[in-house]
Amino acid sequence: MQASNSLITTRFNATSTAEDVVAGLDLSGVRAIITGASSGIGLETARVLAGAGAEVTLAVRNTAAGAKAAEYIVKSTRNERVIVTALDLANQASIANFVQNWNGPLHLLINNAGAIPSTLSRTAEGWELQFATNYLGHFTLSLGLHDALAAGARERGEARIVSVSSTAHMRSPVVFDDIHFERREYDPQAAYAQSKTADSLFAVEATRRWAADGIVANVVSPGGVATGLQRDFTQKQKDYLAEAEAAGVFVYKTVGQGAATTLVAAVAPEFAHTGGHYLTDCQEAHTVPNDADLFNNGDGVKQWALDPATAQKLWKISLELIGQPAA
Repeated sequence: MQASNSLITTRFNATSTAEDVVAGLDLSGVRAIITGASSGIGLETARVLAGAGAEVTLAVRNTAAGAKAAEYIVKSTRNERVIVTALDLANQASIANFVQNWNGPLHLLINNAGAIPSTLSRTAEGWELQFATNYLGHFTLSLGLHDALAAGARERGEARIVSVSSTAHMRSPVVFDDIHFERREYDPQAAYAQSKTADSLFAVEATRRWAADGIVANVVSPGGVATGLQRDFTQKQKDYLAEAEAAGVFVYKTVGQGAATTLVAAVAPEFAHTGGHYLTDCQEAHTVPNDADLFNNGDGVKQWALDPATAQKLWKISLELIGQPAA
């Protein structure tokens, strides 16, 4: 990983689109999985990758919506290599089934799906739903696809994982004493923030463990994009977003602009063979102190989201939660 005083930059910026990032690239032979690809940023990510020639698998909970998305992608790109596969990230059996049915190498895994329920919900295991879906499901999926990614790296020289985080990570570290809100009062914004910090920490530790296999992981903040993710927001959550926008924490982007940073992490040469980075507006973000005010540091990443020791601790606890042996 790069030191904080040598941040990776690209020629793209906050107004760049996903199509700008892939312009001129031929991704024929690249196999990509995008979770949550039936709408929003995930759909745009899949469409642009397919447009550049990649084979894309839409890993979606709602396969009917996925089928409509696939039809749209095929029509708009004329790329027939678009596959729809069922995946419920809150269901460990569904993840295991997806992994078991995957065949061959994998070059890009884009952990894009997310949920922000307005009330406390739990999985069958009792896990808080946002942590389980936004982070732990993607952790299990990535772990299960490690060998496919390693095969992809041997085939093309590298494999990349991209996880979608958020500026919201600045509101909470991973609260190890009560990850699943068993004792503290439930706050959907705090739960979302914790899950997005966890996504960033995953990129740090996955890169440390898997870079020797040719696999690197990075994490991105897409910025403010109006998608279906906000459909169940409470009035308090909507008010918070309005306050953040008014304070200049973010400016709303188009879906294409929101997907651009994902594509930079996925295909830009600047991020080949290097991981553990947090990107925003198509650049590696600067690190800010843990006590930094979100409203004045919305383009940064907090230390707690990149701390190697915390990343190792989270990995160990995650393995315990899903019943995998420590490694």
